[in-house]
Amino acid sequence: MKQLRHNPIIAIFALMLFVSLGCQASTILPATSANDDAVVAAAVATISAQESITPINAPAQNRELTTADLEDRFIEIYNRVNPAVVHIFVFNDENFLGTGSGFVIDTEGNIVTNNHVVADGNEYEVVFASGERSRATLQGADVNSDLAVIQVSTLPTEIQPVPLGESGQLQVGQFVIAIGNPFGEAGSMSIGIISGLGRTIESQRVVAGGNFSIPQVIQTDAAINPGNSGGPLLNLNGEVIGVNSAILSTSGANSGVGFSIPVNAVRNIAPALISDGAYNYPYLGISMWPQAFTLRQLERLELPPNGVYVTGVIEDTPADEAGLIGNNLSISFTADGDYITAINDQPVRDSDDLLSYLVFETTVGETVELTVIRDGEEIKLPLTLGERP
Repeated sequence: MKQLRHNPIIAIFALMLFVSLGCQASTILPATSANDDAVVAAAVATISAQESITPINAPAQNRELTTADLEDRFIEIYNRVNPAVVHIFVFNDENFLGTGSGFVIDTEGNIVTNNHVVADGNEYEVVFASGERSRATLQGADVNSDLAVIQVSTLPTEIQPVPLGESGQLQVGQFVIAIGNPFGEAGSMSIGIISGLGRTIESQRVVAGGNFSIPQVIQTDAAINPGNSGGPLLNLNGEVIGVNSAILSTSGANSGVGFSIPVNAVRNIAPALISDGAYNYPYLGISMWPQAFTLRQLERLELPPNGVYVTGVIEDTPADEAGLIGNNLSISFTADGDYITAINDQPVRDSDDLLSYLVFETTVGETVELTVIRDGEEIKLPLTLGERP
């Protein structure tokens, strides 16, 4: 102890070694050293090694990232992806309408963006990060998912298409990156986290039974502003996990709540927009109770806590042909209609679950099996999906 009091360097090292043994038993420093500077350097290296972070979607071979590594990753992703993120200028009969963002998805020059970016235009001009400009033509658009694809005839030689990731295994808290052109400021990058999953936003198209909702939408606090629409939301591998589409704001500017269309919708819809100019959605032909039931209401109806109540069946639709029964609860609050609890044995908690399964797991013409509670009994109903009008 006397030696420690007279040699503060060794005392500091001993304290660090004690902490290191308590926090990380697998890291052991040499017991003695003839060089005090070497001792201090080794201790600092040990403490620094404990300050690493592990991104949830980092490659397995590179799981450990320090703060500096994370910064380098952001820079590398921006330098790699930004050349494929474009600034879209939209015109109608030579009248300038506005701008948005998009990103290149293949070597054929196809660019994914939002439907609302291009919806009112008939002429499109694309500006690449390099400053090169090109005219583009509309391949197809889908108002329901707010997705569209435009195409340029040639791509700058340095551009690599942005790889598509997977949106089915995302987790709240995961780092995300948004690149786009907010307020016309080209090539802007913002970072944040996934704030929520499984959100729904209403499309701009009204169909029989009400507005169609876009399911499995990603909520993020990465700054998304007007002009970001159509740009990519990326994971730490530089893969697209969403298409930035909307913000929740009273001022029109970012308030920390942004929404992105999940990339799994892009996987399903973009190829059809390229080949056919449109995407055909599977269709049941029912209307559903517009809000969640309370437990008191469900107990009164003698129904389980999770399911979808059919309030109406549209004539000459797949639901009508399958024999589904609807009941308008606003007129008579009795369990005289069908209550869907599963589709193809996949539990249905609410209308969002049913919609998500239809959009991402089924195709037009496919026969599905609905599990339905009718008059207090569970029955199975086969239903062949139609095409949404």
